Amino acid sequence: MAEEKKSIFDSVKDGVVGAIRGVGDVAQAVVDTVSGTLVSALKGVRAITNETLGLIFDTVSAAIKGVAEVGGDLGIASKNAVLGVIRGTKEVATGSAEAISTSAEAAVKAVGDVGGDVGAAAKGAVEGAIEGAKEIGIKAEDAASAAASGALKGAGKVSTTAVEQVRNVVTGTISGVKVIVKEPFKGEGEEEKK
Repeated sequence: MAEEKKSIFDSVKDGVVGAIRGVGDVAQAVVDTVSGTLVSALKGVRAITNETLGLIFDTVSAAIKGVAEVGGDLGIASKNAVLGVIRGTKEVATGSAEAISTSAEAAVKAVGDVGGDVGAAAKGAVEGAIEGAKEIGIKAEDAASAAASGALKGAGKVSTTAVEQVRNVVTGTISGVKVIVKEPFKGEGEEEKK
């Protein structure tokens, strides 16, 4: 299984890098690679499971790291990674909020891992969730909330500073949608300070 994950990670990352170098369109490269990977991998799946969430996390992480490798805009990549997850998982009957949250978490953590702007990644993830919600008929507010919560969770895996940056960005209105952040998402180590 670890070898399979590694090959999916490498395949997604290489696919994004190749598409960006070939066409130069970060947004389309990320959406197409993420959604295509998930459509293939999730054929016949009817519910989001922990294994599915792991696949989503790895796919989004690989796409973000591929964009970082070619110097692309990581905020745009985050938006389109979440949108790609929504499109790639729309055939799965249940679990879209979990898929959105996990994709936002992965995007923010991956951007933090490469030293990028986690605030821009979080905003992009929420924007992608809002755009994707309209495509699959779920409430934009619910999708935005799931993405914001996932973004905070991802930031918690980076640093307490990242959590503050993400919280500041996702609190309020994004793309005309009031974002309600579901707390508590604390950075690692914040729990012990109480």
